[in-house]
Order: sequence, then C-alpha cells, then structure tokens
Amino acid sequence: MDTSSLNPTQRFSDRVDNYVKYRPTYPQAIIAFLRDTIHLNRKNVIADIGSGTGIFTDLLLRHGFTVIGVEPNQAMREAGDKYLAHFHHFTSRDGRAEATGLEDKSVDLITAAQAFHWMDPGPTRLEFDRILKPGGHVLLVWNVRLTDTPFLRAIEDLKRNRGNNYDAIHASHANEEKINAFFAPAEVRQKSFRHDQIMDFEAIKGQLLSSSYMPQEGQAGYDEMIVELGEIFQKYNENGVVHMEYETRLFLV
Repeated sequence: MDTSSLNPTQRFSDRVDNYVKYRPTYPQAIIAFLRDTIHLNRKNVIADIGSGTGIFTDLLLRHGFTVIGVEPNQAMREAGDKYLAHFHHFTSRDGRAEATGLEDKSVDLITAAQAFHWMDPGPTRLEFDRILKPGGHVLLVWNVRLTDTPFLRAIEDLKRNRGNNYDAIHASHANEEKINAFFAPAEVRQKSFRHDQIMDFEAIKGQLLSSSYMPQEGQAGYDEMIVELGEIFQKYNENGVVHMEYETRLFLV
C-alpha cells in the first residue's frame, strides 16, 4: 500500500484526546544532541512540521526555543494550541509540509516528529529548501516501539493482526532508504536514544486507540481487540503497570 494516498489531515481527527493523553514524549537528550552537533541556540527559529498536538513542540519550547508549529489537521492543531498556550514563543498555522505558508529563508531548523512518512517527498523537499536559511538543518524523529520483550512482541502481534494496513504504515516509519533519497546528496547523520513509558491498562488502551490504523469503538473487530489487549495486560503487568519501550531515532542533515 502506498501511504501517500492516505489523508493525514483527517485520519487522526477522531483520536485527538487519546493522542494528547497517551502518546509518548521524547527524550531530553535530543536537545543536548542538537546543541552539540548544530549549535542550536535560543536565537534560532524552529519550524515543527506536522506538529500535531504539540508533543515534540513542547520539548523544544521548554528549552526556550522559538517554534512555529505547522499542522494541517484542525482538531490536532487546536489541541496543540490549547496545550502550548502558556508559551509566548510559540505560534501555529494551518499548513502542510508541501505548502507551509512560511516566508523564504525564515527558519534555522525544520523538525518533523512522527510525521515525515505522511509527506509527499518531492514537493516537501522543495518547500524545505525554500524556507530554510542558508546553513539550516532538518531533523526527522520517530519513537520506534521495540519488540525485544514478550510483552512488546505481544503488542506488536496485536497491532499487526487487528490493525488496518498496519504493516504498510509501520514499514514507512524511519525508512532509511527513503530518508537518504530525500536528502541526497547530503549525508544523513543518525542518532538514537532509549525511551520508555510506564503505563496502566487505561493508558495502554488509550495509546492503542490513538493509532490511526486501529478500530475504534463501534467498528468491526473493536471488542475482540480490547479483550485481547486485556489478556496481554493481565499476563505481563507488574503491580498494575507495563513498560512500553522505544528507540527514539533521529535523522539530521
């Protein structure tokens, strides 16, 4: 399946509440990495493309950076505006990676967290080149769920078996071949960090339902999915919680 045919401006609209509450954050170590590698400082302007509900944007703002969030999904953008309203150095706008509406040569760093796989590569590359200042950088980020424990493998199997087009969408995340082709001929620098969440059953359920490819309440397969999730949680929880573990992968140019 070609995931470019899917419409990211609509597919998360009915999942915003769960997205805000239960999606993972990102490691603080990303900020130190950016300061060390590209000397990112508070004078720089960052465009967070596909900013969604503001999870990655929040990390940047907490360290004092000026951030413009660009998000095409109205429900997610409004949730992000509410979540980040206390930051005076944040603005957001309705726009896509292919047409941000930002001025030429206006940003020092473009970030895209958990979003690049929804973008049309050709027009996006042209737009990034247009809005970046000379010497500017692009950072792509994904939280990639690990599968190296019995619990994590069980969750992976659940998503694959119960999800709609799960394999096609999952395979598009952090796809090195596509990323290298997008940035060619520039060399892509990679870095990764371990990251985890401690979650009770309601949190693991909410995170499952935040995924665009999983059935929602009232849809075919929903009830069976929740029963199976409960069985997994019952088997693997310790003192009422489980650990959802990630490798946070960075691609920097």
